[in-house]
Amino acid sequence: MLLIGVFAIQHSVMARQGFKRWWTRIVPASVERSTYVLFASFALLLLYWQWQPIPTPVWTVNHPVAAGAIDAVFWLGWVVLVVSTFLLNHFELFGLSQVFMHLFGKQPPEAKFRTPLLYRYVRHPIYLGILLAVWATPAMTVGHLVYSLSITAYILIGIQLEEHDLIQQFGNRYRRYRRHAAMLVPLSCRSFAASQDADI
Repeated sequence: MLLIGVFAIQHSVMARQGFKRWWTRIVPASVERSTYVLFASFALLLLYWQWQPIPTPVWTVNHPVAAGAIDAVFWLGWVVLVVSTFLLNHFELFGLSQVFMHLFGKQPPEAKFRTPLLYRYVRHPIYLGILLAVWATPAMTVGHLVYSLSITAYILIGIQLEEHDLIQQFGNRYRRYRRHAAMLVPLSCRSFAASQDADI
């Protein structure tokens, strides 16, 4: 729990606008995002290094078809996660675009509110992918369950912090988006774009 807490605190605190304003007085704005990713990677490496398994089984699925279906959901989670980063801007999320633009003397474009593909239905498909990946296992142990519960709790708290920042940045446009797009689970096939058309 402490190891996950280290990652959660780093990941949340460094993502807040107040911290970014303070941090960019120390480092150039062009490397703010990449240093955020770097420290997040260090926190993850610490977690991977020091994590101790608790192998007591919670559930075990032995039927090959059922186990294969669960494994498919696991890999679907990773696909959703990676695809979602590219739908926004994969290299910007990792801080690489900002660095290269600075090197070539270009200014980063102003942030625009976009809802490409998956984002029309789910506000946080990256988090959805993570949840699918951490929960979909045919062999759940106590250690894995502790990890999954902790990551889920962190994601639910992190979403509240992130959406507060997005409302501050995009105002009523993001509030309308929240009304029409699911937070994590798309319970309706109606997209945000279709909802906007209906409102018009």
